[in-house]
Amino acid sequence: MNRLINTLKNIWKIEELRKRILVTLGLILVYRIGAFIVLPGVVASKISMGNPDNPGDIVQIINMFTGGAFKAASIFALGIMPYITASIVIQVLGFAVPYFQRLQTKEGESGRKKITQITRILTVFITLVQGSAYLTMISSKGAIDPNVSVSVFWFSNIIILMTGTIFAMWLGERITERGVGNGVSILILIGIISRLPQSFITEFTSKIGKNGGLVAFVLEMVFLFLVVLATVMITQAIRRIPIQFAKRMVGRGTSNMPVAGARDFIPIKLNASGVMPIIFAQALMMLPAMIGGFFSKSGTPNSFVMSLSDFTSVPYNVIYFVLIVLFTYVYTALIVDPKQYSEYLKQQNAFIPGVKPGRSTAEFIDTITSRITLPGAIFLGIIAIMPAFANIFGVNRAFAYFFGGTSLLILVGVALDTLQQIESYLLMRKYDGLIKSGKLQGRGSGLQGIGASM
Repeated sequence: MNRLINTLKNIWKIEELRKRILVTLGLILVYRIGAFIVLPGVVASKISMGNPDNPGDIVQIINMFTGGAFKAASIFALGIMPYITASIVIQVLGFAVPYFQRLQTKEGESGRKKITQITRILTVFITLVQGSAYLTMISSKGAIDPNVSVSVFWFSNIIILMTGTIFAMWLGERITERGVGNGVSILILIGIISRLPQSFITEFTSKIGKNGGLVAFVLEMVFLFLVVLATVMITQAIRRIPIQFAKRMVGRGTSNMPVAGARDFIPIKLNASGVMPIIFAQALMMLPAMIGGFFSKSGTPNSFVMSLSDFTSVPYNVIYFVLIVLFTYVYTALIVDPKQYSEYLKQQNAFIPGVKPGRSTAEFIDTITSRITLPGAIFLGIIAIMPAFANIFGVNRAFAYFFGGTSLLILVGVALDTLQQIESYLLMRKYDGLIKSGKLQGRGSGLQGIGASM
């Protein structure tokens, strides 16, 4: 406890870090206030979206990311989601389209600025499409004030929703620039955390009223702690491929010193794909119910199709697990380029001991990556379906969703990123770090999904 208090004092002593933390908290407060300001002309009490008993429902997922703003029909109803969608589209285009690939890898800072500008423009178009769909959904619920002109309602609220998303994007950029951590990821984190207290209280009150309920609740907390601990370990885990630097002349002799700034190993992350496989798999799992409802005469899909949208059903979890494993391999293959590593080693006059430079090096790195991706993919799949097991053992559905899936991975990833930045400030001022031994590693060393790509 004394160490924690001293660490907090040291953090507060660093003026720049103190200002960054205060700026971050202030901008987060602005974002949360906006989440409660309802769109003009909307009767919020008449809005009922999605299935509240199924946290895997598309509406519930979006609502979780926006911190309840989606169901509240607030000015931040779409939140940062259109920007995330645009970033994912640009990232995928970087793998498939040579122009975007060149911008990402070969044009340096100017290329990144172009990508940022393209992402912002694409965000506006996506917001217009998603905003129109959102207002259509509100209209279908009969939640529009009858005293408001329909044309005025649509025109004004489309502009407000677009402005809200752009403002949320601006808040994220300001947090990144003047605050602590990745701004976009932090806004998503705040949206998820805002739902946690209510779910926690609901779970606690439901257990207290039963015999042995307090013991069961304590066991749930212990299990949740272990799941979070395992998630941190796997997120931090890397496979180090040792490298050596060729001797080079220094004056009249030779030196084994590596090139300045280079490392003596290549870090390959166990989970290089981050949260992206879960996002893609989740998107696919939503399609059967949507398509089934469209083609069904009654408007309701059959029982099997409906089970594919229930996160506690066996078919859902089996297919979901398999999709995540497959997407983990696909996404890892896209972002981890063995040829690029091989070329880098060649440029730095370095090599992997016992492996020939060039093609052999690329094949060796590809083999190592394929081997470590399997346990990473299996773990990611287990984390994704963990909420279903938590629900089976008596945890309420809303709270069970924090036992795994997208929410847990984002919470862990963003927390590590933020703590890594704070630790760097402490170490620069020669204070003790946040941990006694080892090193905090965020997602900055590789593309780790949403947060790292923005």
